[in-house]
Amino acid sequence: MSFRVGIGVDAHAFADGVPLVLGGVRFESPRGLAGHSDGDVITHALIDAVLGAAGLGDIGSLFPSDSSTPEGISSLDLLRDALGQVRAAGYTVVNADCVLIGEEPRIDRRRGELEQTLTELAGAPVSVRATTTDRLGFTGRGEGLAAQAVALLAHT
Repeated sequence: MSFRVGIGVDAHAFADGVPLVLGGVRFESPRGLAGHSDGDVITHALIDAVLGAAGLGDIGSLFPSDSSTPEGISSLDLLRDALGQVRAAGYTVVNADCVLIGEEPRIDRRRGELEQTLTELAGAPVSVRATTTDRLGFTGRGEGLAAQAVALLAHT
């Protein structure tokens, strides 16, 4: 058995009039994240991490922001598809770790919900954490959110 590690990064600006979805979970917020899909930065970073570990490209190559990818699609659907391709290539997720970067929202009360949602899809433990940038940069100014993820895959 061999192991591979992948890293994913994503960022989106805030937008009025769209729901805020993080880790596949909807948060009460007056603004969500702009994007062709639901803008879920946590799930997007996780998708890039598993695809990178498997050597299968990135989220933009599999799901381009054009008419071939339905506008407003749930990022959980994209993750489900990406994981199907990862498994078809002979890999399984061992575990993953995701970090949300931004001042708001606070996810501590819903962390278990985010982790359960992503763990069930990945078929392996997925942890979710958050950090701020002490009000520095676009996330610190409240202009958007970013996320990073790392995934460990096994190939049998």
